[in-house]
Amino acid sequence: MGALTARRLIREGNEVTILDPKPTRCEELESTLDAHVVTGSASRVTSMQKAGIARAEMVIAVTDLDEVNLLACLIAQVEAPAAIKVARLRTHEVDEWKRVAEESEIKIDLVIHPEEELAKKIMRVVRLPGVSDIYEFADGQIRLFGMNVERGSRLAGRTLVELQKDGPPENSLIALIFRGPQVIVPHGAVELQVGDHLYVLGTSENLLDVVEFMGLKRTTELERVFILGGKQLGITCAELLEEQGVSVKLFERNADRAARIAEILDKTVVLHADGTDQLILEEESIEGVDAYLALTNDDEDNIIASLLARRLGAHKVVALINRLNYLPMAQRLGVHTTVSPRLAAVDRILQFVRKGRVLSVTTFREEEAEALELVATEKSKYVGRKLRDLRFPRGSIVGAIVRPGGEAVVPRGEVEIHPGDRVLFFALESVVPELESAFLAESGRA
Repeated sequence: MGALTARRLIREGNEVTILDPKPTRCEELESTLDAHVVTGSASRVTSMQKAGIARAEMVIAVTDLDEVNLLACLIAQVEAPAAIKVARLRTHEVDEWKRVAEESEIKIDLVIHPEEELAKKIMRVVRLPGVSDIYEFADGQIRLFGMNVERGSRLAGRTLVELQKDGPPENSLIALIFRGPQVIVPHGAVELQVGDHLYVLGTSENLLDVVEFMGLKRTTELERVFILGGKQLGITCAELLEEQGVSVKLFERNADRAARIAEILDKTVVLHADGTDQLILEEESIEGVDAYLALTNDDEDNIIASLLARRLGAHKVVALINRLNYLPMAQRLGVHTTVSPRLAAVDRILQFVRKGRVLSVTTFREEEAEALELVATEKSKYVGRKLRDLRFPRGSIVGAIVRPGGEAVVPRGEVEIHPGDRVLFFALESVVPELESAFLAESGRA
């Protein structure tokens, strides 16, 4: 996660120092990143000093160990008191640690808990069988969902212009198309193909209508959910589903851990069993289960288990994926939803780093595209002019505009951007810096 965060920050013109305890990993980072790489542990004062902690403007502690991340922030508190501090914590006691840090006057400006972010993401999509993701923008007023174009779909072989003639819900838009390794910011002449992964925009009011227009089922009631893996994310999802009255079965291979989980969860049936075993899944009546969540720490297990569960009759499958290069493959294989703790954490860090007029950053797949939510100022060169007269970087589009009064629109060419508008852009990764700098510039006119 540290390397991914560093790469994004370097791309945006920041000077980055990376501290890592493994010499071989440091050599790899030096050869692939334009960063100052230092061998050492972030939990050691001398290593932090060697890395130049005193000159740091921001310290981002995202190792796999909570203790190291907390110690790094403690060291930074003394060695670089003015630096902004960010820490990733994975413990289920994250709220308690926030309180302890605050009461002990260790100032941590942002605490990231990826499991909590991922659990919320899973809960948003678990009731929609054909939907891979749902993202929210402008405080939930704008929503974006992902889906695959399946064989036999009425979408296949049709252009966006032809779909428009079918009368889609107002304020809806196909914003991005992932086709194999290719990313397309679409225009009207683009023809949809079987295997395409689409991201479709709507509002909070019309989301289900847009889902139905795209040929997917509307929201269904959840009755039964299977969860594979008893790590923190699996437990959190089980707790949230319990609160909604859903019948949950959680499969955990480790006997001791299964016993501990059974003490934590109130209503979930915790099974000391292999949730990737076909016979066991059939014995537990997987056919017709509303959702199967594969949330172990092993990407391969999660992908294989999801495909098996789908073949055995699960209506919805979700796989936790840590390696970003596995995300496109999982989607092409038919895994409905993939969630990545690395992307969730990096998006949160970038949003925090940019702050100000950059309200949110969302990364898609292997960093190939982004959604950027920006605030327009009176001096912006894009304000007060019709969209059709503006020249945005090639590979970017305006997906939605939310007015200061709360009105949300998916704009056409006649619409103008006003001061204070929240503007949602979709852009290829390669043009994001150009788009950001152009939109946020406060001088001249295009």
